[in-house]
Amino acid sequence: MSPVRVRSVRGVAGIFVSLLLANACAPKLAPPPAVSTPMFPDFVFPAVIEEVDPVTAERQRAGWQWLQAGDLRTAERVFTAILKRKPQFTPAESALGYVELARRQPGDALAHFSAAVANAPSYAPALAGRAQALLELGRDAEALASLEAAAAADPSLDLGPRIEVLRFRGTEAKIEAARRAAEQGRIDEARTAYEQAVALSPESAFLRRELAAVEERAGALSKAAEHLRKAIALDPSDVRAHVQLGDVLMTSGEFEAAAHAYADAQALDPTPEIAARLDRARDRADLARLPPAYHDIASRPEVTRGDVAAVIGVRLADLLTGAPERPGALVTDVRSHWAAPWILTVVRAGVMEPLPNHTFQPEAPVRRVDLAQIASRVLALIAVRRPASAGDWESARVQAVDVPPGHPTYPAVAQVVAAGVLPLADGSFAPTRPVSGAELITAADRLEALAAAAVHPGR
Repeated sequence: MSPVRVRSVRGVAGIFVSLLLANACAPKLAPPPAVSTPMFPDFVFPAVIEEVDPVTAERQRAGWQWLQAGDLRTAERVFTAILKRKPQFTPAESALGYVELARRQPGDALAHFSAAVANAPSYAPALAGRAQALLELGRDAEALASLEAAAAADPSLDLGPRIEVLRFRGTEAKIEAARRAAEQGRIDEARTAYEQAVALSPESAFLRRELAAVEERAGALSKAAEHLRKAIALDPSDVRAHVQLGDVLMTSGEFEAAAHAYADAQALDPTPEIAARLDRARDRADLARLPPAYHDIASRPEVTRGDVAAVIGVRLADLLTGAPERPGALVTDVRSHWAAPWILTVVRAGVMEPLPNHTFQPEAPVRRVDLAQIASRVLALIAVRRPASAGDWESARVQAVDVPPGHPTYPAVAQVVAAGVLPLADGSFAPTRPVSGAELITAADRLEALAAAAVHPGR
């Protein structure tokens, strides 16, 4: 006999001996019962996916039949015996997890499934069983993740319906809990419930929008904006999300970005409410771009001519833009002043006068009588736009003990007092008192309101 023939015979003999030894070592087992109606039809059979001896594969199938017949003790004995012979055998470890699930011991089941997944991370039966154990333990989000991993590992298992049911059930419960907590002011609890709902349904735009509202109430504006941007990415047509993002950005002082958000909302669904928000955001964005000196005006005890020109030029830009330009308006001393653009605007509109030597003197202090004359010129521009409103102040007669009717500045003082721009105090106008920043802003507020009614009659 040739050497090759001898080795071949020896190899066959070795396999035969191994099978004999395996059968000899394995405990004797009665034939499993025939199962026509499985007791646990939702359990996923932990099939053998690696090359093993036929005895092990057969015992794995037999143990599963015992389990589906309801004989959990025999099934456990079979799978335990397999593991003694083949430690870390993933199918048997997974099968023990299903035995514990059948016994309604999800904690013990989870331990077996977790061990199986540690050995074989993409073994679908263990992932599916692990999901079921987690679900019974109330860990819905983790259960969904494990079930989705099982479906990805083995699409033939057709786990899609289970996944959808779990998503719906978990999301519905979490949304209800989140809304209830939010209504009762339990912000941390509401946030957690919404986050869990988002984990179950990550493609839901409205969930992220509602979570953003909770974060906004908690003062976490950056998180709220992040959730809203994700909601918009998921559903660009969600007008409420665009508006909500604009509101959050306005609160956080990001006026330019807020204007963009409102503009997107207005493009989707034009409404007066959104238009008003957009105008306000643009106005605030314009103000935010102004130099620091402008923002300091309100807190100054005394304002200058440059300050007044800046406030009038900024707050009444629409009115001044439409005013006839004064010919030959020339000032020579404002080129390097921070308020130069607005000084030129008010001079050209005839609201503030340069001095005879063509200087403006932007650092010169402003008295109440000076502001009265400036404000009266603004009122004249408003009257041109809306003549009917001029009757409220053009022929007004007021009693100011320190500015009698014969005084050269009386007409201007009477107009601004009648129009509510500069009030009297105990019957006195105090014409020589310096104007404070707060007083200037209050006067500008009133002029702006009157001008808005003239420039935009519908407002």
